[in-house]
Amino acid sequence: MAARPRIKDVAEYAGVSPKTVSNVINDYEHVSEATRTAVREAIDALGYRVNIAGRQLRRGRTGMITLAVPELDVAYFSELAKHVMAAADRRGLTVLIHQTGGVRDRELAALHGFDAQFTDGVILSPLSLLQRDLATRDTRLPVVLLGELYQAGSADHVGIDNVRAAREATEHLLARGRRRIAVLGGSLKGRQSTDRLRTKGYCEALRAARVPFESELVVSVGAFHWQDGARAVCEVLDRGLRPDALLCLNDHLALGALRALHEAGLQVPADLDVVGFDDIEAGRFSVPSLTTIAPDKAAIATSAVSLLVDRIDQPTAGDVIEHIVEHRLLVRESSGGTDRTPFSPHAGGTATS
Repeated sequence: MAARPRIKDVAEYAGVSPKTVSNVINDYEHVSEATRTAVREAIDALGYRVNIAGRQLRRGRTGMITLAVPELDVAYFSELAKHVMAAADRRGLTVLIHQTGGVRDRELAALHGFDAQFTDGVILSPLSLLQRDLATRDTRLPVVLLGELYQAGSADHVGIDNVRAAREATEHLLARGRRRIAVLGGSLKGRQSTDRLRTKGYCEALRAARVPFESELVVSVGAFHWQDGARAVCEVLDRGLRPDALLCLNDHLALGALRALHEAGLQVPADLDVVGFDDIEAGRFSVPSLTTIAPDKAAIATSAVSLLVDRIDQPTAGDVIEHIVEHRLLVRESSGGTDRTPFSPHAGGTATS
């Protein structure tokens, strides 16, 4: 039986040092793409596999991390989970996925690592945690927070600039001559959250364009599912508000809205524009295809896993890190874009920044 290939063998095959091979395996950023490609080709050619069990045993770890998200049937979270698992796999880690339902007790259980013997750290996207939960958590368990429900300085955090993203989406609608823009899922009160920040960006864009703010056009929803978007559109139409555009604070709301508008006999974008958030796969296949804010989900996942691994390796090293990931506005047919090939794997829409 042939001997199992070692890091040294991969290094010799790729013409690099064993340290460089280790850096590629651990997904460190400061490696050139050419070197990374050469090492990965060597790994594939030799059939090298990381000895995960041995490595974790030497480090006194389980080799497992937890990803806790509100709902896996919301496409943004399932797509994000795919990227987290890929990023973790590159580090030789296994991901335990926990669905919290946005329930505080379940989020608390995730925040405290369930049973610490089964997980080395947690990536958590909370909806219901209180600020004191984050402030008083056991800092011995590494935690990286996603989303916007967090207290600055409480834990490492990865997200997008939601205020700027919503402002850019609103500016796009204003540039198209839209003036009565309704916000589905908007919020003007309460603690810091994704919907509050996105509503703030919307208000900033209106103010900058000197377009009067109309509070009745900020439409709250019970949840952020397809049916909630459809229900919100019916409410808006029943109240006679007649907006000329909808800024939907996630794509599920936007796709539900598109269906309700169709059933009401309104045409998008002839009668009104629709813009969503999150760039879920379904938005590329809707009719019309959906304009959306596209966060870099792969970058969010990679950053979150990298921050978590760094904290696992050195729990007390350095200050809390706030990492903001880029986003793009993808202009598709629902707001006048020319994307008519949503079936192409390369057709994402026209990106603006």
